Amino acid sequence: QVQLVESGGGLVQPGGSLRLSCAASGSIFSINGMGWYRQAPGKQRELVAAITSGGRTHYVDSAKGRFTISRDNAKNTAYLQMNSLKPEDTAVYYCNAGDDRKWPFDYWGQGTQVTVSS
Repeated sequence: QVQLVESGGGLVQPGGSLRLSCAASGSIFSINGMGWYRQAPGKQRELVAAITSGGRTHYVDSAKGRFTISRDNAKNTAYLQMNSLKPEDTAVYYCNAGDDRKWPFDYWGQGTQVTVSS
């Protein structure tokens, strides 16, 4: 089993920045892909960004140019740097990790709330 713990969410004004972190523990040998999904009220969960073991990244169109996903393999941690935040970015953000041959990956975190509002 893999445990994922997210941190870094909160309230930010439009145009501001936040950095989310996702720390993995447990059977981390099974992880080669890590990513972030989000779910806004009344909407389906959507992929925001993902990074594979080879360093290949994928972003939803609305995040391109504003968000950056990265990972520190030594710390078993993934990050999502979010800049130029907009009210429509408001959602619960979930960390996702596991075998990158199957999307979404196998394991989920509990989620962290991101609210963009003035």
